[in-house]
Amino acid sequence: MASNNLTVGLEIGTSKICVVVGESRPDGTIKILGVGQTPSRGVRKGEIVDFETAMKCVHEAVVDAEQKSDVMIRSVFVAVAGSHLQSFNNRGCVTLPEDRDEIDEQDVEDVKINAREVSIPAQNAFLHSIIQHYHVDGQDGVLSPVGMLGQRLEADFHIIHGVRTRIQNSIRCVKELPLEVEDVVFGALASAQVVLTQHQKDLGALVIDMGGGTTDYILYVDGAVKQSGCLGIGGDHITNDISMGLRIPMARSEKLKIEEGSCTLGNCLPGETILLKDDSGFAGKEIERETLNTIIHLRVREAFDLLKRGLEEEPFLNYLGAGVFITGGCSLLNGIDHLAEEVFEMPAHVAHAQTMAGLTSASENPQLSTAIGLIKYAQSVQSDRPRRGIRGIFGKIFTGRR
Repeated sequence: MASNNLTVGLEIGTSKICVVVGESRPDGTIKILGVGQTPSRGVRKGEIVDFETAMKCVHEAVVDAEQKSDVMIRSVFVAVAGSHLQSFNNRGCVTLPEDRDEIDEQDVEDVKINAREVSIPAQNAFLHSIIQHYHVDGQDGVLSPVGMLGQRLEADFHIIHGVRTRIQNSIRCVKELPLEVEDVVFGALASAQVVLTQHQKDLGALVIDMGGGTTDYILYVDGAVKQSGCLGIGGDHITNDISMGLRIPMARSEKLKIEEGSCTLGNCLPGETILLKDDSGFAGKEIERETLNTIIHLRVREAFDLLKRGLEEEPFLNYLGAGVFITGGCSLLNGIDHLAEEVFEMPAHVAHAQTMAGLTSASENPQLSTAIGLIKYAQSVQSDRPRRGIRGIFGKIFTGRR
């Protein structure tokens, strides 16, 4: 990776490991050079539970990406997920000394540090401090306070934190390969970089990234992140429900879910059935289509209901002018957008990465939104700061600057 314009995004997902190699272009777009994927093993609910197995899978995906992009990968941006991740909003404040009235970059850094001076669990580490709004001497709507005159700088931040060791497991898995970790990024934050336009963030939008083991979410109002988090429910739970409910093997359940399933009820003929052909170790079976769809509908609805209840603890759901955007592997489920519209009572859309060049088939695959989003995230933070890797396996977790 000789070129500074090349960036690699790595998502260690519950269902698959995705590695995307991208090249940043001067016009702000990204050219996708190659995608490496491998089925995920040793990962449960977005977190590593078998270190050696997960590391082998990551290595396979990296080698696959190298071969397809003809690029030697040396460093990556890593997405993290897991229900241990938490977030809150907080305001920081600094007062300038009496002999100075021009705000500088150190003041901006100090106000961020001040916003973090809150009590979080001892085992947790800060992952992101995402700026919402600046205020200078009570003036709202300040976009960049550096160089402005004032005595009091305040700033509102959305702060994401999680269990330090669980975040470090992903870092260590990569560093053992050995690859350098440029940064760790909350998965839904990465996805939002390519799923939403700035206009949609300004209008207000909720991104739901539904993968195999987790459902990550992030909510924007007035262009700023207001809520985020991760539920331990995903596509694997639907597959498991189908397997238990219809008494068929997991592999057949997954295939049935993808090829025949729907989140919509009442759309099939009365008594309509699906014939599962016999296979080695499986005698074959005839199942009712409406029964399959009911199982899928109930599990997806449960995830959306849980998410909605959590979001309703704050008032921001009332300000989503652009609606709901669903991405990730589960977004491919037939009718999931209509079910989301029903639950959230607003327009919902299935979304994938926008404004990509190169392998357009990759950008149109919602399963790759997070890995591609990591490249866009890297592009945005590199305009603010030089790259710096994560020092040491159990070293400080560096945060994003946006």
